[in-house]
Parts: sequence; structure tokens; C-alpha cells
Amino acid sequence: MIESLKPLKPLKPLQRHRYLLLALAVVCALPLVLRSGSLATEVLVFALAALGCNLLLGFTGLLSFGQGIFFGLGSYTAGLVLTRAALPVPVALAAALVVGAAAAALVGWFSIRQRGTYFVMLTLAFGQLFYFIAYTTPDLTGGDNGLLDIPRPALGLFGHPLVPLATPWQFYGFVATLFVLVFWLMLRVSHSVFGRTLLAIRDNEARAAATGYDVKRFKLLAFAISGAVTGLAGALHALMTGIAPLSNIDYHTSEMILVMTVIGGTGNLFASVLGAAFYVLFADWLATLWPRWLLLLGLVLIAVSLFMQRGLWGLGERLAASLRRARQAAPAGEEQA
Repeated sequence: MIESLKPLKPLKPLQRHRYLLLALAVVCALPLVLRSGSLATEVLVFALAALGCNLLLGFTGLLSFGQGIFFGLGSYTAGLVLTRAALPVPVALAAALVVGAAAAALVGWFSIRQRGTYFVMLTLAFGQLFYFIAYTTPDLTGGDNGLLDIPRPALGLFGHPLVPLATPWQFYGFVATLFVLVFWLMLRVSHSVFGRTLLAIRDNEARAAATGYDVKRFKLLAFAISGAVTGLAGALHALMTGIAPLSNIDYHTSEMILVMTVIGGTGNLFASVLGAAFYVLFADWLATLWPRWLLLLGLVLIAVSLFMQRGLWGLGERLAASLRRARQAAPAGEEQA
């Protein structure tokens, strides 16, 4: 029997909701430790993108370099809906969700037919394809300049504004609410039978298929969910900056999202929040020290690859285990004395 599909022991309420509580703690702590509302919002936006990537990499075992496709399409979709159709923000975000999921389903439908290196090459090829489509259609995407002057209207009802989004901290409150909701939904997905089946596919795809699961269908659904969440992140990024640049759909964005996921740790959703926060805040700090800060970041990534294969979350688990062993050893030493 596949280990991932064995019945789980019931958890206490605090244990069951500990990751959601940790995410809420991060949302509440960012305004206390950061002066910039835009920087705090950027942390949550890329945390959403890392959540989508982690569902593929950490739970399904799919190393995708196509996340920038969904992020960029989410940015463009929200920008077009707000600038040309002048529809409300919720409609723009919903459109970004749908477009992200549809694009991910298209990319996934082709990519999951290959494994290993060929799967990675396909996602890279699709990334380049979508990038050049965006670059060569300036009437739609703005080309090299991107979509400019994307508005951020207040949330309202029947034309009456109710929730303003004008200031960075007002927009942070809106993004924080969406982030907590999406994080909770992703937790439900990862803890469901569907999520545990993805883990079984990751651990042993051949055995999962032999058990009777339609592996390709599960992978395709994981792609669609990942694309929807990443598309939402891209739309929020466009609203935050007021532009949808061509760089959002570049393969460098895919690499950045993947790096955030690996730094935090794969297979744990809250680890994605840690990875995004570390990358965004550390990069912002390094940029003030040295213009070539990417070199220093590269050294950090080398250290993570060599000494922290499970990322920041794994490092925290090892430290917590060491503290527990130290506490248990202390009473034993006192009894012997």
C-alpha cells in the first residue's frame, strides 16, 4: 500500500490549524516590522506564487519552469480588464484566475506526457513561446514597454466605493485577506484525498498508477490549480505596481518563483511563505549594500543546496528537534548527578 494514502491519525485542533495560524502571524507581523506597505505586499504576492509552485514541485514532484507564464498572463489579464474594459477589481482577479488555470491546463496537457529532463525542457519551451508572443503583440500587451497606468479602483457595490485601495497599506490589507483565504484553501487541497494522492504520485508514480489512479488527470488538475493561484499573484502584482511589464512573463520570473520555493522548503505550504519572505526581504536588503547583489544571493543559494536540502523549514525542524533532545537530556543528567 502507498504510504501517502494510509489513514492519518486525527490531529488536535491546534495541530490541524498550526500552519494557518503561522500564516496569520506572518500577515500580522509584516506591518509591524516593515515600513513599506509595497514591500510587505510584495512578500505576500510572491508567497502566493510560491504556493502554486510548491503544489507542483513539493506535492506532485514536477519541476516546472513555466510558472512565469501564468504569473505574466495574470498580470496582463488584470491590466486589460481594468484599462480597456473598466470592470471592477474582483472581476479582473477572477479573470486572471481563469486565464492562469486555462494556460496551465494547456501547458500541463502537453508537458505531463514527458518525464524528467524532457518535461523540464517542455516547460522552458512554453515559457519562451509565451514570452515571444507577448513581445510581438504590442497592441495587446504593450510589447517591451508592458501595460502601463493600470488603475487600482476602490472596491464598491453598485458603483458606490466601500473599501479604498489607494494607499500601499490599504492595498496590503486587501492582499492579506486574499492571501489568508487562498492559503486556507490550499491547505484544504493538500490535506484532502486529492493532495495525498499527489504525494503518492510524487513518491512512486508507477505504483500509484497500478493502484488505479489516473496519474495524468491528477497532474493536470495540479497544474490548473497551480496556474490559477499563480495567475492571481500576477494580477495582484500588476495592481500593486500599476504596470504589467514584459519581465513578468519572462523565464527569469519562473526561476525566481522556483528559487523561493526551494529556499523555503518543498512539500510544506508554509515553507513557501518563508521562502518568499526571505527572498524578497533579503534581496531588498542586499540591493542597498551592493549593486551586484545577485552574486551574493547566488552564494546563499549554493549554501542552501549544500547544507539545507529541505530549506528554511527543514532547518527550523532540525533546530526544534535539537532543542527537544537537549531538554530531554537535561533531566536525565540531573538524576544521574
